[in-house]
Amino acid sequence: MIELLVLYVLTRREFTMYGISKEIEAKFSCYTRPSFGALKPALRRLEANGFISSKKVISEGGKLSVYYSIEKNGEKELRHLLGEKLSDNPLQFISNAKIKLSLAGILNKDERAGLFLHLKTLALTFKLSAERILNDEYTEKDFYQKILLDNSIVEYSNLIAVLEGFEKDNERNS
Repeated sequence: MIELLVLYVLTRREFTMYGISKEIEAKFSCYTRPSFGALKPALRRLEANGFISSKKVISEGGKLSVYYSIEKNGEKELRHLLGEKLSDNPLQFISNAKIKLSLAGILNKDERAGLFLHLKTLALTFKLSAERILNDEYTEKDFYQKILLDNSIVEYSNLIAVLEGFEKDNERNS
């Protein structure tokens, strides 16, 4: 997910690694907060694959700064990463889905429709799984798990409702 965020940020303008970190934090901190330890290798991978480039600039005070910018094939990779299927592991699903949905405006109508369908399918799968566990006879005795499962069901239901609204908007406005 970090490569997706880096590429998106660099579509706006060039940044230093610190600037990329701050821009991701400013726009996506409610979903994720990647560390410098994760950001630096992501920048290296993106540059090694030719998706971004860097240039070194020495300031008037003699400080070396490295600025990163996106390449044409980096913009294609951004679209590819947006369309890439999410894992069927529910652990990070909600935050990753929200990140992708935040960037859905980059995609064309058909690409958005595919993204919405994929995310809705996963959300429905996770919701049904939570409902099944909630209705299990052993879960009935576990107050805390019941509360958390109920909360998960509500989160998935809300995401599904948002996705259905996005699907309708996508059909109307595209």
